[in-house]
Amino acid sequence: MRLVLSFILVLVVNVSLLAQKSGNTKKWYDKIHIGGYMQVRYNNLLQSNPDLGCQQCDEHWGDDGGGLSLRRVRFKIKGQITPRIFVYFQPDFAKSIEEDHHVGKLKDAYIDVGLDKKNEFRIRIGQSKVPYGYEDIQSSSNRLPLDRNDAFNSGVKDERDLGVFFYWATEEKRTLISHLRKAGLSGGDFGLFALGFYNGQTANHYDENDNFHIVSRFSYPIQIGDQVIEPGIQAYTGKYVIMKHSPEIAVNPKGYIDERAALSFILFPHPFGIQAEYNIGRGPEFDNSTNTIQVKRLHGGYATFSYFLEKWHQKFYPFVRFQYYNGGKKHQLDARSFKVKETEIGIEWHPLPHFEFLAEYTISDRRYEDFQNPINHQAGNLMRLQAQVKF
Repeated sequence: MRLVLSFILVLVVNVSLLAQKSGNTKKWYDKIHIGGYMQVRYNNLLQSNPDLGCQQCDEHWGDDGGGLSLRRVRFKIKGQITPRIFVYFQPDFAKSIEEDHHVGKLKDAYIDVGLDKKNEFRIRIGQSKVPYGYEDIQSSSNRLPLDRNDAFNSGVKDERDLGVFFYWATEEKRTLISHLRKAGLSGGDFGLFALGFYNGQTANHYDENDNFHIVSRFSYPIQIGDQVIEPGIQAYTGKYVIMKHSPEIAVNPKGYIDERAALSFILFPHPFGIQAEYNIGRGPEFDNSTNTIQVKRLHGGYATFSYFLEKWHQKFYPFVRFQYYNGGKKHQLDARSFKVKETEIGIEWHPLPHFEFLAEYTISDRRYEDFQNPINHQAGNLMRLQAQVKF
């Protein structure tokens, strides 16, 4: 980690020196921007059930995660280096690999190639977010609830994969999306229409069956006075190869059907906001009665209600989120079977520029079962806290 950080600092210094020598002549390195964010969490305040956790949400939530933790430590290096070439690179230094914590891991590494002078038509090549679900493509630095909802995030763990995606959006709508993103509201510039293919085994994993996943999404932000709404629809299909399974369970090496479709509705908080999504589909799931992994139907979604308040030169975002999911999580052991009912009540406070503090009270009821734990139903409440700096 120190080596990587040293490399980044040396790169910044060299780029700065080169820029000074070049005078007023704009070079590609003059257009490189560096930013990022860091999140520090405490999950175990007022915890009523230490056996309750969510592995995919936060590995430090539950019995194994006492104390403070670093949830994300990210650096973003990006730039429109030529009128039609955009580059983006983002590592994260808060990951865990077995007993090693705060290990660097690649999140994003892609290029956007503009197909026209206005870049209304683009091709994105590399590892990036899969355009499925608004909350999944929304930056974790902007999302109000601490973790992404189970119903959508169970489709694409880490929200990313290696693929090729076509994006289209008019210049006018890209400007609107940019304004929303700079205000900390938008999910990012993923076009109005997206179509692409990706490996399907999630980020930092090789393809296992030479069978790409196909995904498509259409959304349309509409400005009505001071308000902006964005309805959307999306779907993906493919075959997923189970990588984590108990020795006693035989799996299909060619993969299991993995397909979903979803609707989204966003009312950006100005001051009242609504963010709601629901998806249905089929995918691999552990079957308790037969101790096998089968393709089963799944469904679930969430609704987040928020309010924006500016007082005493500070910003406040009180919110509540309700979520439900019934289905498998293909990325987890034996395509673990889930049924989730959860309510989160919280407030995000911006006391200073670049600094945020969030407190969230979670009321959770989760059934999650696999071959090793065929009967596992946990419920409980807890308060979770997070401090975040963005730069």
